[in-house]
Amino acid sequence: MRVIIQDYLELSTKDTQWSYIVTESDKTRTIELDARVETATIPNRENRERFQQWLSEVANKLQVDTPLKGAVFEIRQGYKSKDSKRQNADIQSAARAYQSSYLPCMLVLSQQIDSDLERRYRNAGWLVLKGTTEGDAYRSSYAFMRDVVGYNLQGLFERNQQILRERVREALLTLLQVEDKADGGETHSSR
Repeated sequence: MRVIIQDYLELSTKDTQWSYIVTESDKTRTIELDARVETATIPNRENRERFQQWLSEVANKLQVDTPLKGAVFEIRQGYKSKDSKRQNADIQSAARAYQSSYLPCMLVLSQQIDSDLERRYRNAGWLVLKGTTEGDAYRSSYAFMRDVVGYNLQGLFERNQQILRERVREALLTLLQVEDKADGGETHSSR
């Protein structure tokens, strides 16, 4: 996803990287989010204006008073985890993003996000975009990619649905293989 955002907004790899340092118990570690878009680094005027318009409208909807220079993205296939450590780290990332004048945006490719978790993230200031084809660029990952980034992500999945199905089937069959000890250790797949 970072590469798509990078390519379609004509950004460099460096422009799309964002991280911060955390110190805990005398140990430091670097936390890196999946992508960053800073409005000023978008070279194409039309792309820059479109992104800035979206960012301004999101800030208004979220009642963010601080001027934002861009957005940072955490990209997930789905999010069903109730892992409080992961949630706390994500909430910390949102606070760090706002400290650096970036909007924290959770871009979820599916609709799999627990409603309590989504509420917690929204309350922490995250913009949560879900993998729905309905809705606007303030609620839908696919509408955001199409209307703000300029890339038809839904079309990518539609064009490649057969190969994606085959790859998922292959992965599932591999995961479901069990060793049949009665047959001398031969591997059989469960179908």
